[in-house]
Amino acid sequence: MNFTKRAAMAALLALSAGTAEAQTRWNMANAYADGNFHTRNIRAFIEDVEKSTNGALSIQLHSNATLLTMPNIKRSVQSGQVQLGEVLLSVHGNEDPFFEVDGVPFLADTWEATAALNAAADPFVRARLERQGLTPLYMVPWPSQGFYTRTEIKSVDDLRGQRFRTYNVLTTRMAELMGAAPVTVQVAEVAQAFATGVIAVMFTSAQTGVDTAAWDYARVFTDVGGMRAKNYVFANTRAFRALDEATRNAVMAAAQRAAVRGLAEAKAAESEMAERLRSRGMQVVTPSASLMAQLREIGAKQTQEWAQRAGPEGAQVLERYRAAMTR
Repeated sequence: MNFTKRAAMAALLALSAGTAEAQTRWNMANAYADGNFHTRNIRAFIEDVEKSTNGALSIQLHSNATLLTMPNIKRSVQSGQVQLGEVLLSVHGNEDPFFEVDGVPFLADTWEATAALNAAADPFVRARLERQGLTPLYMVPWPSQGFYTRTEIKSVDDLRGQRFRTYNVLTTRMAELMGAAPVTVQVAEVAQAFATGVIAVMFTSAQTGVDTAAWDYARVFTDVGGMRAKNYVFANTRAFRALDEATRNAVMAAAQRAAVRGLAEAKAAESEMAERLRSRGMQVVTPSASLMAQLREIGAKQTQEWAQRAGPEGAQVLERYRAAMTR
C-alpha cells in the first residue's frame, strides 16, 4: 500500500473513531411492565431523544425491574450506575416528606386538585432532587386508585386484620389506620404474593391491576380516587451536564413533550383500564358515601401527619394548594 493510500485509510479510521466516540450511550431503569402507559411513554421519549439528537444520544431501557427494583433505582441514578431512571417518588418518603406529598391519601383526589398540588409542591421537590445530584426531566401522574379484594368493601372495618399490600410509608400508615396488616410488596411480585397468601388486599390503580392480571387473584376493584401520585423521570446530573448544549436542549424538549403525552395517557388509562378489568370478569364498584367518608377521615389524619413532618415549607405548600383550590 503506497503512502497516499495509507494516509487515506488512516484518515478514514480516524473519522470512524471520531463518529463512534461522538455517540453517548445511556442506560435507564424502570419497574413497570412494557404494556404500562408509563413504560410506553418512556419508549416514545427515548425515540424522540434519539431522533432529535440524530443518534448522538442512545438510551437503553431496562423495564419491569429487570435491571433494578424500584427502591434501588433512585440511588443507582445518583451514583451513576445508570444515567436515567423512573420512580414513583413517594416510595422515597422516608428520605424526605416532600417526596411523598402527592401520595398523601385524599389530599388531592381529582385531576384539578392534582394539578394544583403539583404547582404548589414541585419547586420544593425539584430543589431537593437537584441537591442530590439528580436532574428532573419530567413527571407523569398515575390514574385514580382503588382497592383490589375478593369481596366487596362496604366499610373500612371490612379491611381490619387483612394482609394489605403496601409500597411506601404512606400506604403503610394508611393500612395501620384501617386496622389492616401492612406487607411491603413490589409491583413485579404482586401476583405471586396474592397467590401464596402473603397479601389479600391491594390499593393501586386499574393500570397496575391490568399489568398484574388482577382477575387471577381478585374479584372486586373499588375505585375510590384516593390520589394521583406521580412518577418522576430524572437523569444523573453529572452525566447530563457532560452532554453538549444542543443535546441537553433536545433532551429537555423531548421531556416536555413526554410530560404532555403522559398526562393525556394517564387520563385515558383511568377509564380504559377499569373497563379492561371489567371485561375480564371483575366487578368495578363505585364506593358508598359512608365508605368515602371513612376514607377521607383517614386522609385528613395523614395530611396532618405529613404537615408535621414537612415543617414550615410543608405548611407553605398546603397554604398555596388550598388557596388555588378556592379561587
